[in-house]
Amino acid sequence: MTEASAAPPQVRAIRLWLVAIAALIAAMVLVGGATRLTESGLSIVEWQPVTGTVPPLSDAQWQVEFDKYRATPQYQHLNAGMRLGEFKTLFWWEWAHRLLGRVIGAAFLLPFLFFLWRGWVTPQLRLRLWTIFALGGLQGAVGWWMVASGLVNRVEVSQYRLATHLVLACAIYVAIVWTLRSLSPREAAAVPARLRLSAAGVLAVALVQIYLGALVAGLRAGLIYNTWPLIDGSFVPGAADLFATVPAWRNFFENALTVQFDHRMLAYALWVLAVLHVIDAARLRNAAALNGALTLAVAVTIQAVLGILTLIYVAPLGLALMHQAMAIAVLTIAVVHAQRLAPPARERHPAVFAPPLTGEDRVGANAQVQGRGSPA
Repeated sequence: MTEASAAPPQVRAIRLWLVAIAALIAAMVLVGGATRLTESGLSIVEWQPVTGTVPPLSDAQWQVEFDKYRATPQYQHLNAGMRLGEFKTLFWWEWAHRLLGRVIGAAFLLPFLFFLWRGWVTPQLRLRLWTIFALGGLQGAVGWWMVASGLVNRVEVSQYRLATHLVLACAIYVAIVWTLRSLSPREAAAVPARLRLSAAGVLAVALVQIYLGALVAGLRAGLIYNTWPLIDGSFVPGAADLFATVPAWRNFFENALTVQFDHRMLAYALWVLAVLHVIDAARLRNAAALNGALTLAVAVTIQAVLGILTLIYVAPLGLALMHQAMAIAVLTIAVVHAQRLAPPARERHPAVFAPPLTGEDRVGANAQVQGRGSPA
């Protein structure tokens, strides 16, 4: 009997729900990446959580939206002379991205309320899920905060806010996948603490690497220095170029050369860490740990190759989206692997997830207790 079939129906329903939410978030990240790559993010200049669900339905409404965009610095400095048909292409990417965010919110909240009403959610899980929902609401606000940064005195959104928006989405995704996996009954992994720590380390570094990738995208740093393994003619650029901006800390966020160099170096570090993790797992002769570590190392390697190809070919849309999709795959594998090695949670089902007893159930339970007699 598999874990899925062994779990009670309530738990299976919650797991399927979380799988659907994780899939929607992954799709949201990819649509957001396409929105960024096509420079579509500033095509809708207002935040209308309710009325914005309906797109323009007439030529007059399309013209109103186009006129709003034409007042932005991006149109005036980058897209002056753009036709309405071209604007519609940008608009649909951003509209789809925002609509998907609304869909995720509804798909999370409505089933969650149903599960609460049925009494299927434990207090510990309830707190975790409400926290995730709150983070989702914050993500919507952060998304508008990001867009607003590109509507005045800029032709694109702030790379700081873009990176925050992406990493928050990934953090929510990690929380969803970890919670989903924690609902599967399992035995404690017989591995030393160092292997658990290194698995968590790979996951943490992968998140930081995604943050750096967002900075690269925000600065369009992938469109320059398109050689590998050298960058700007050398493996390690000169300090004068890496720290050309004052104060020095701003180079890590605003200097395109430094940001791309950091992204490359952390990619190497992530790959080395993943390989060392495999070697450590192999020494333990633990099949589950070794299989997870090998899968993770292979995924990191594929991601690195896609990153190199994306750079060399100057970030074409298809390759760039494959690179981003593989980042989500790496993140997923890293979460599953780290959660598998982590000590299992104390709470167990089915008893904890069983619906509240009815009056008849309580009478039957009391009768069973009385029939057993008093303890000796």
